[in-house]
Amino acid sequence: MSKEHGYTSLIRWTGNRGEGTRSYRSYDRTWEIRTPGKPPVLCSNDPLLGGNPALHNPEDLLLSALASCHMLWYLHLASDAGIAVMAYEDAPEATGETEPSGAGRFLRAVLKPVITVPKGTDLAKADAIHHEIHKVCFIARSVNFPVSFEATYLEAGEIRPD
Repeated sequence: MSKEHGYTSLIRWTGNRGEGTRSYRSYDRTWEIRTPGKPPVLCSNDPLLGGNPALHNPEDLLLSALASCHMLWYLHLASDAGIAVMAYEDAPEATGETEPSGAGRFLRAVLKPVITVPKGTDLAKADAIHHEIHKVCFIARSVNFPVSFEATYLEAGEIRPD
């Protein structure tokens, strides 16, 4: 039997310049995310839509949540499989589209983890773990666009190619 989990968040708009939304250009697309007991996350709209490029936007947050969930499950499943992960870094990429009406959506995402393991690790076994993650990852199971991965493996002490 499945078990439900509850999550909470407070989203507070901070972009009122004094006139509220009197006109389309009279307000900022900024807000903060507050989760009990955690520091606030300052956010803005996508820069393509007039947002502040120095702040996180919903698209950044979704892609980061997807990659983070994948990483956490990878670490868990690698540990269960007897694979010691020494370092893990991901630079995921996503492609979105905007329709003439302004409606947008993600089309796809590619996770690109660089995973450092001890010399002699069975890399085929390490790579196979990725195929299991989307069966269990909360975020990956919740999105409606394809998510693929292109993992790179380094042996401990090896210099990362750029």
